[in-house]
Amino acid sequence: MTGPAREPLIEVGAEVAPLERAIGLRDMIAYAGATWDWHRLHYDYEYLQAKRLPAPVVDGQIFGALLAEQLQDWLGPRAFVRRLHFRFKNLVFAGDTVRCTGRVVAVEGDLIRVEQRVMIVDGDEPERVAVAPAGAEILLRRAPEGTP
Repeated sequence: MTGPAREPLIEVGAEVAPLERAIGLRDMIAYAGATWDWHRLHYDYEYLQAKRLPAPVVDGQIFGALLAEQLQDWLGPRAFVRRLHFRFKNLVFAGDTVRCTGRVVAVEGDLIRVEQRVMIVDGDEPERVAVAPAGAEILLRRAPEGTP
């Protein structure tokens, strides 16, 4: 996680800094190890061929991680993602590039609510929705006295 270069604008309608990521098979294997999800759908080409799928399917849990990463990168280390929800719309395959976008829909004191979505944005292909609706509640902790 990296913090923002400067304090982002946090008001209703503000755009969340986008996060774009190519998801490779190596990333998927590492994630499978972390989550203990070794379903053949995520790595076994013979199994996928029998199911008529073009490539390993990205584990849906990865999208929760990407959405949380997007928010923490945008708001910095004071951000605590309190709630996160998302719904899958399309399969994403190893090698696809996705883009997380979002906007602020409510600000109530230290609590920020955002709507998010994940799009598949590969090359010349039309963009497709991977995840929507999605959103989060973020608690923005106050900086200690005397810190910027």
